Amino acid sequence: MTRYIQRHSLLTRVTHGVAAIGCILLAITGLFVFIPDLGGGIMGGAFTRTMRMTHRILAVPFIVVPLVAVLMSPKGFVHLFKEDIFGPWDKDDVQWAMKFPFYLFAPSKVHMPPQHHVKSAQRLADGALLIFSVVMAISGLVLWAKTGILPNGGWKVDFAPETVIAARLVHDIFFFLTVFVGIAHIYLGAGIFQPYRGTWRLMFGDGKVSESDAAYHWGYWANEEIALGKNVTEEKKK
Repeated sequence: MTRYIQRHSLLTRVTHGVAAIGCILLAITGLFVFIPDLGGGIMGGAFTRTMRMTHRILAVPFIVVPLVAVLMSPKGFVHLFKEDIFGPWDKDDVQWAMKFPFYLFAPSKVHMPPQHHVKSAQRLADGALLIFSVVMAISGLVLWAKTGILPNGGWKVDFAPETVIAARLVHDIFFFLTVFVGIAHIYLGAGIFQPYRGTWRLMFGDGKVSESDAAYHWGYWANEEIALGKNVTEEKKK
């Protein structure tokens, strides 16, 4: 039998899953918005128009689901905002961030200090992705409203040309920034990086982590959870 700690709730996993999958699909379909002639020569104009419309449809759950999650768990959002992303750093947080580049290339030779619920460098990445997503959502809504929210062009907002140009520029810039940070996030979160093997289950599985893995990755958090005991279960090894 192995002891496991419940790291993420169902609400957290669903919200993350919708955001992660939505972000990937939005990036793919967004290429047909960024480069209008991308699919025209091979698939035809109808395919490109379909991808552009799909981009708009995918934006709805990408925006709405996290907002619903905030309404369902406001305390969780406050904790995410104040502690997991913008919380104060201690000396171990600083050391972890400084050692991380070396850890990426020689994980077996670099000893990393214990961490709290979210590792220090991950707080930077998560905070960046949160800000990028909000900026893209707002700028995207401006672009969408300019051409009409409804498929027939209804609910159109007549923004000034300067506003539309600025929104398009901001949307494109933050698109590339999100892709850059997102690739790094996938590399670690999906367990491609060897020390993180199996961590994909934390968001796309049952949200549980073994006691040994928890101690290795988030030492302070693991000790706190073990001391409390309410999120600790004993199960057969997965």
